[in-house]
Amino acid sequence: MGFQTQKYMGRNRLIDRLSEQVGDREMAVNILRDRGMVSKDSEELTKKGLARDAMTAQERAIDRASKGSGRNKTEYVYNPRTNRATLKQGKV
Repeated sequence: MGFQTQKYMGRNRLIDRLSEQVGDREMAVNILRDRGMVSKDSEELTKKGLARDAMTAQERAIDRASKGSGRNKTEYVYNPRTNRATLKQGKV
């Protein structure tokens, strides 16, 4: 992740953040549509998108990591430089 997306780490910035990451707003909206987070007809967030949008980048990263591993969210620590959550020391 580039440092240019650091300004979009908070809540209610889902489309802006992904737009910065992929370099194109239309592409970002299409990605979110494919994931069921944006309605098919507009840029309006779906219920799933609103839930994701209400999360910070940290909360999203920890959520992704815990869902992928099946482990508890409390077992993870977030690194804002990489936008990744990794297991806390001693949790391997």
